[in-house]
Amino acid sequence: MHRVLILGAGKIGALISGLLAESGSYSIQLADVDGAAAEAVVRAHGAAHLSAFTLDAGEAKALAAHLKRHPVDAVVSSLPYYCNVAVAEAARKAGLHYFDLTEDVQVTRAVRTIAAGASEAFVPQCGLAPGFISIAAAELITHFDELRAVKLRVGALPQHPNNVLKYSLTWSTEGLINEYGNPCQAISDGRLIEVAPLEGLEEIEIDGTLYEAFNTSGGLGSLAETYGAHCESMNYKTIRYPGHCEQMRLLMNDLKLNHDRGTLKHILENAVPQTLQDVVIVYAAVTGKQDGELREENYVNKIYPQMIAGRLWSAIQVSTAAGITAVVDLVLENPAGYHGCIAQEQFRLTDILANRFGRYYASGGTKHLSGDVVVAGKTGHQRRPKVAAR
Repeated sequence: MHRVLILGAGKIGALISGLLAESGSYSIQLADVDGAAAEAVVRAHGAAHLSAFTLDAGEAKALAAHLKRHPVDAVVSSLPYYCNVAVAEAARKAGLHYFDLTEDVQVTRAVRTIAAGASEAFVPQCGLAPGFISIAAAELITHFDELRAVKLRVGALPQHPNNVLKYSLTWSTEGLINEYGNPCQAISDGRLIEVAPLEGLEEIEIDGTLYEAFNTSGGLGSLAETYGAHCESMNYKTIRYPGHCEQMRLLMNDLKLNHDRGTLKHILENAVPQTLQDVVIVYAAVTGKQDGELREENYVNKIYPQMIAGRLWSAIQVSTAAGITAVVDLVLENPAGYHGCIAQEQFRLTDILANRFGRYYASGGTKHLSGDVVVAGKTGHQRRPKVAAR
């Protein structure tokens, strides 16, 4: 069995641990600074090969000691982006494979430096964007003789928006603010440039529904470095319902909360609810020459909440956890094929979708499943707190 340490028992870590442990091929350690949170997740899964630990991964000595006492083959970080450099350093020292979900550009650069010359695989940016969207776009790119433009668009949205932001908190609030507040990369006229977040506003229509899209940081991943020299333009934008960008500009720019992110985090988490009834939209468009003709190809998919092991998991949980577990599975099933820092676009879309975990990206789902399960009160429990003895 593959032995994996998962750091972080939050929304995504909870499902990553369950998918791997319940497959029967993995022995999983789920660790969190809040040991009770990890225990609650393990208790809810009830899987034989899943155990909980209390561990502050930010303490280098504590993490090194844990890895020595409880040997593993790989470390998966589902921690906030700013924790990942220390985890990558620990993985390198211990001779382990490393995977993370970071969207942060500077963190990714640091991981690449740490991974230089490593015999093991270091795979940052294994989430949805960056991550799966890069894999989808790279697959389309291989179909063209010449490239002109590459557009990446992703959104995690509530199915039934009813607040002024037309949004629900579906993943890390810190990661969301980071994407909205940091400089973005793009290719323009064949050159790698920086563009401002919350700018480049455009309309996009998918299946008859109108959305807006705008620049956010990190979603392009390493795709610009891999293919940017071969195309005129390449950019990543986040999809939202119309009007969201204007409201976020007010909060982050006009009210200067981009410079007071702690306050913004408190405001959002106090006012914007979470939901299991969401939808993830993945849209990649590539334009270029095929057989001398100018053509465009698209990959468009909507992922809805799904019942896994008898419980309802949100679309963002499913899509993110499915992406990283598929990558982990591909690497650990063929460890000799991966060394040093591995870019997401090095994985084939066909391999991801054929994988036992990547299959959760299969198209054809609808919003009706989550609606029916919620109405029936049968969502199940993603966590089971310990019941105090009487």
